[in-house]
Order: sequence, then C-alpha cells, then structure tokens
Amino acid sequence: MTSGSFDLPPDQVPTPPRNTRWSVRQPWLLGLVLACGILVGANPFRPSDQNPDLTARGYLKFKEILSYVDRDYVDSVNAEELSDYAITRMLERLDPHSVFIPAKQQREASSFLQSDYDGIGVEFNMFRDTVTVVAPLSEGPAEQAGLEPGDRILSVDGQPVSGVHYTTQDLFGKLRGPRGSRVQLKVLRRGLPRPIMVPVTRNRIPNSSVEVAYMVDNQTGYLKISRFASGTYDEFKTALGDLRRQGLTRLVLDLRGNPGGYLDRATKIADEFIGGTKKLVYTEGKGDQYDTQTYSRVAGEFEEGTLVVLVDEGSASAAEVLAGALQDHDRALVVGRRTFGKGLVQQPIALHDGSELRLTIARYYTPSGRSIQKSYGHGLAEYQKDLQNRGRNGEYFHADSIHFADSLRYRTAHGRIVYGGGGIMPDLFVSRDTSAQSGYYLRLQGLNLVREFGLSYFQDHKADLESMRFEQFNQDFRISDTQLQQLVNRAAQNGLPADAAGLRRCAPLLRTQLKALIARNAYGKQAYFQVLSQGDAEMQQALSAIREPNTALLGLLGQ
Repeated sequence: MTSGSFDLPPDQVPTPPRNTRWSVRQPWLLGLVLACGILVGANPFRPSDQNPDLTARGYLKFKEILSYVDRDYVDSVNAEELSDYAITRMLERLDPHSVFIPAKQQREASSFLQSDYDGIGVEFNMFRDTVTVVAPLSEGPAEQAGLEPGDRILSVDGQPVSGVHYTTQDLFGKLRGPRGSRVQLKVLRRGLPRPIMVPVTRNRIPNSSVEVAYMVDNQTGYLKISRFASGTYDEFKTALGDLRRQGLTRLVLDLRGNPGGYLDRATKIADEFIGGTKKLVYTEGKGDQYDTQTYSRVAGEFEEGTLVVLVDEGSASAAEVLAGALQDHDRALVVGRRTFGKGLVQQPIALHDGSELRLTIARYYTPSGRSIQKSYGHGLAEYQKDLQNRGRNGEYFHADSIHFADSLRYRTAHGRIVYGGGGIMPDLFVSRDTSAQSGYYLRLQGLNLVREFGLSYFQDHKADLESMRFEQFNQDFRISDTQLQQLVNRAAQNGLPADAAGLRRCAPLLRTQLKALIARNAYGKQAYFQVLSQGDAEMQQALSAIREPNTALLGLLGQ
C-alpha cells in the first residue's frame, strides 16, 4: 500500500497552477486516499514548454493505437478501461504517489478528508457475514431511531445484507445517502422473538479526525489525531481548549497510524505549538512555480507546555511534516518508531469524465532541510514492500538496525543530530511488542471473535455495567480465566481449535483488548482508549518521559 496526503489546501495552491466512524475500511480506498493531493480545477492538455514536440507525438501515438484497437481488434474491447489501465501503468513509472482515480472511485476517495457525510450514523462490524451494530453515533439518526449495540442488520430497504458477502464499499452505498432520505432496516435484536423494522432518516454525520482527547492525570492530556481532514484544525482547537480548562500543562499528541491529509491543517497545528516566526515546512518543485515556504505566525495556545509526540510506521505525509517541524525546532520529544517516509506533494487535476489525476508536483522538506521521502528508485513493487522489509531487517525491534548515510545528517535548532532520507526517526525509540501475538491470537482476530465476544459480554451484563461508573470499572474489572475459556470455546465452535500454549502467550493482550471493547460499549470511545493505554508500550514510555522533565532527553529540548 502506498502512502501520501492532500498536501496543499485549495487556498494555498502556488500560482500558477481525505479505525472514519466505520469500523471496517477498504484497503483500495485507503490506498487511494494515501496517495492524493488538493482539489483544483481542470487542467486541459497542454504540452510541456521543454519538449513540446515529444509530448505531442506521444499523445498522438497513443490516440492512434487506441483508435486501431477499438476499431479493428478481433474481439470487442472497452476502450475506456484500456485507457484507464494504460494511464495507471504510465504513472507507475513516475513515482509511487502519482495516481489516476477513475470517476466511480473518486468520490469515495475524496470523502476520506471530509469532516462530515450524509448517512445513518452507526459503527458496524461484520460478525460471520452479518452486519452487526457496534455503536450508534451519539445523537445521530441511528441512535434516535432506536438502534442498539449488538443489533444485527438483516436487510436494507428489503434487500438482504446478511450472509451475502457484501464488501464494505457495498454497505457504504446502501447505508449512506442524501440527508432527509429514509432507509428501512430489518433488525434482529437479542431477546426479541422475531426481527423488527427500524426506519431511519439520514442526516449529516460528523466525521471527526480528532479521535479522542482526555486528561490522563490533573496535568497531562492525551490527544489523538487520526488524519488531517478539512475540519481537523477546528476540532483540535476545541479539544485543546477543553484540556486547557481542565489544567493541561503537559500533552501527549498521538499521530500513530495517521496517513496524512491537508498540509495546511498540519502546519496550523504546528503553529499552535511553535512560537515566533519560524519555518515549519517548505516545498520545491520543477522551476519555482511550486516552491513554497510556510512559517509560524500566530500566538499559539500551547507554545510553552511539555509536549511528546507519538509516531510509528503508519504516520505519513502531513503527520510527518508536523512531527518533523516539532522535532527540528526542539519543541517536542518524538517517541515511537520511524515514520512511513512520504515527502511528495500531489496536485489533483479534475478530468472531464469525473475521474482525477493526482500528480506529484513538488517535494517537501522539514525546517532543517530534511527530505522525508524514502527512496523509490527500485520500482513500485519494492517500494510497497518497504514496511515488510523493515520487519525482516529487525527495524521494528532494534533502533541500531536503522542505518542513515552521513550525507543525510542535519541539526535541530539546539544542535541535535537528525537524519533525512526516509521518514522521521524518533528521539526515543520504542520497539514493537509482538511477544503476545501468537498465531492463535492472529486467528482469533482474523475471525473477528474478540470484538464479537466483547459486544456479547456487554449485552449479557448491560444493566450491571451501566450501574457502575467507569472509574470503578477501570479499577476493579478484570477478564477472568473463565471468560477467556468462554472465548476459546466460542472459537472452537467456529472452527478454530484450542491452543493452550498460544492462549497463554496472548492472554495479557486479550484481557486488555476485551476490557477495552466492553468499556467502549458501556462508556464510550474515551473509555476504550483509556483502557488500551494501560497496555500500550509507546504511551507508557511517553508518560514516563513527560512526567520526568529533568531527564536527559527532555533536557535536550530545553524544557
């Protein structure tokens, strides 16, 4: 899978010239979104000033060949599909992030960075080919219509969706729709003798990119940004202001798994942390038409407090720009693992049929001059194996497995050495913990049995859980050996044989995950993250660093 971002907002295009609320995401859609740029107007065919004759000859040659194939080939062909295929293969010769998005996929790809959408407002999962409600969104149409966690959706407007192997894309198409439109859901609910019909009127649903924000203790806040969408900065400001009112003086900013998004949202957030007039990022393209420099310019809301940023191999593009700016200015301690390494800027070009070309037009650099983009000189296939190769090379487990060339050495504002050439290397490395992930654990997850068991437990104990405050639940509740055995028995009924050794290895992780899932259903998303953080190695390292401001690492940051 490639990675990338919408790198320039519409109001900053140089002259001349998107765990969603849905619990399942499509790999193809995410792959497209991760390789995109800003939305701009159509760009009609115009040969390059450098080689106008070569460009024109190539254009006419392709047109001629396609005409012959369409007219004379022995079998009937779809000329449009052939053209799309040829364009896709041509772009693969350029770089991993220049992509062509057919018209039928463009709308879905762009929706990743929208701050809202029209739909029913429900998180769902697939349990044994059945669409199961994980949670209706607060005050959304589904909640107002009476949908409950655990409800199984059997049909949508009379068309069965259970047991027919629908893709997530298919389900999006059926459940989303224009606001004001109605959809009839046939729902099977535990405790009722027969299915019920639930009519839901679609409405505008917020699509938050600030996943969660809460106070860990009376000074330390935690804020997770899942992507940089159109509303991310406003969401961030609201969340940060709320944490400040609760006494925030130290912040853990979580960018793990953040694939990027609109660059200006990331730089505006960087501006909230970095005082004065300092460079945040710059871009360089062909000639100077796409060269830009972005500086901090406002009095930010959190320019003095202690800041730790969490990153990993899933942090890409605009997320790397934010982490790189904070690291280069010695404003934050970066904790985790080396980021993805996407430093190319795409410009979207709308085509006449509704499809879109997202063309790389520049590279971006951190304030110290680092290019974040990793090498793609060995071809697209090898580029897409990069994360897999990192695992084989031991990079996820040992910081000294990562090697940087001396020519890529740069210095931060306080003189610390940092490296370019492929992602942001954290100041404090935390190895990936796979000790608990046995083969048995991976098969449990693959069958979706852990999520299903958590939801089932909540349904069976709903009254008891709702009578208990989250603080009491978090302190006292434990997943027992008996409950783990119940999960094992359910797995055996679904064709997964018991594995005592595998269960012993993954038992601590399973206990934490099951408790978090139960908390999610009983108390909401914030409770889910609070429980998960207790077994989160990177989070615990961040808290240790942030609570000891006189350690050597934070001392390097001048805090």
